[in-house]
Amino acid sequence: MGQICEKFHGKQWREKQIRKISDKVFDHFKNATGRANLTFEDLYIAVLLVFNDINKRLPGPHFDPPSREQVRTLMLDCDINLDGELDREEFVKFIKQLTADTFITVSQGLIITLAVAPTVAMLTKKTTEGIPVIGKTVQRLPNMVYASLVTLAIVLFQNAGQEAKSL
Repeated sequence: MGQICEKFHGKQWREKQIRKISDKVFDHFKNATGRANLTFEDLYIAVLLVFNDINKRLPGPHFDPPSREQVRTLMLDCDINLDGELDREEFVKFIKQLTADTFITVSQGLIITLAVAPTVAMLTKKTTEGIPVIGKTVQRLPNMVYASLVTLAIVLFQNAGQEAKSL
């Protein structure tokens, strides 16, 4: 349940995840090239790596990376010092703008799951009354506990499904 609650810390959680992914990718290029800035070609490859990480780490649908033209346009907007390259802070700003819709979609998916799952749990609890052994066990569980277990199971099932698709 702790992981589910962590998903709802909103903007702080989103900022932390973006920063973690951005720093990891930026450091990869800095170590590989020995340069402190990303050129357009490096940036496009970095975007592909960022979207790969997002698709691995976050629940919900997988997201397609932007086209080269979209990356070029956004790069021009984020290149504050107009040197044709992005430094670390420009890169973080770039990634925040690029992934804003991604995190909104993930949040909506989680909210829908966590709103629908308790309702489904209560409906399934009623339907299990006639099943021998299982019905009696389920009926003994308090509604809050049963709803939490079903919600957790649905979230784990969704995550497992997404991991299976990425393999």
